[in-house]
Order: sequence, then structure tokens, then C-alpha cells
Amino acid sequence: MLDYKDQLRKVLSSETIKTRVCELGEQISKDYEGRPLVIIGILNGAFIFMADLIRHIKNPLQIDFVRLASYGSQAKSSGHISFTKDIEIDIKDKDVLVVEDIVDTGYTLKYLKEVLNLHNPASIRICCLIDKKERRKVSVEVDYVGFDIPSGFLVGYGLDFNENYRGLPGVYHLNPVYKPEGFMPSDR
Repeated sequence: MLDYKDQLRKVLSSETIKTRVCELGEQISKDYEGRPLVIIGILNGAFIFMADLIRHIKNPLQIDFVRLASYGSQAKSSGHISFTKDIEIDIKDKDVLVVEDIVDTGYTLKYLKEVLNLHNPASIRICCLIDKKERRKVSVEVDYVGFDIPSGFLVGYGLDFNENYRGLPGVYHLNPVYKPEGFMPSDR
């Protein structure tokens, strides 16, 4: 991991996250009471959130992952979606919950929802840890939101910058820093 600890500002503690994830799991369990659910996590960012979330969902679950992104190695969304891993579970006539770490522009989720709808699921809902509604470029409805955080480039609890900081227990704002080779991110 890179050593930028002095440039990280805590936004959400691990305890705050834990409490909210439990609440989300209870609400999802209630909303889908008595019905099995297919949980689809978006790699890599959502895996920690998803692992904690499913421990609080009481319904029978099937789990799968997709890998897609609109960031690449840049700090800002490119709007171009790369899709490198598709689902392996048949979701036809099944209730699907997509789990995402952060919803920003909406490009990624809009695209994924369109692709998943081609499989004819009974329903598709979206759960995210962090929603940045004011940065939305396309309309996408998020059904379950952990936290609304308006701005700042966030890392930790699965969120990364160039694959660094994912393992931090909380969520942190990575402050912009000028370096000779360029700027660190200021927003996502």
C-alpha cells in the first residue's frame, strides 16, 4: 500500500459502516421476505461491502459477480464501460440485487441493468454503500443506499485508487496532492 496516511481524512468509521450495513441487510430481508434472492456484486470495489451485507440478509441467496468499470486507472469516470466478467448464474425469473460500492455518474449501473434485463429476471434492485446523487450524469434508481456523500475521492472498505487503500477498515477522503508526475484524485 502507498503511504499517504497523512493525506487521508476519515469520512466513515468501521463502526458506523457496520451499523448501517446491518440495517440494510434487515431492510432487504424484510422487502424480500420468503423469497430467494440472487446477489450480484460488482468487482472489485463491492466485495467487502457485499461480504458483510450478505451476513445480514436472512433470505436464501445465490451469489455471483461481474467485473466492469468506467474508471480504469483514471480518477474520473470515462463514461466508457469495460465488461470483463459476466454472470454465471441463470437469473431468468429471479429477484436480483446488484451490490455496488459507489454510485457516481450512473453510467456503470445503467449499462449493467440493461445487460441484466436481457436475462429476463423477475426484478432488479440496486444496493450501494455510497451514493453521490449530485454527480449523476444518467438516471439510475438506487433502491438501498448506505450513505449519501456529496463529494471527495473516497478510499477504503473496498474503494480504491489504482488498487490501493481497499483494505482500510473505514472510508476516507483522499485529499488532492500535486506531485511532479501529476495530480492525485480530488473527486470521484
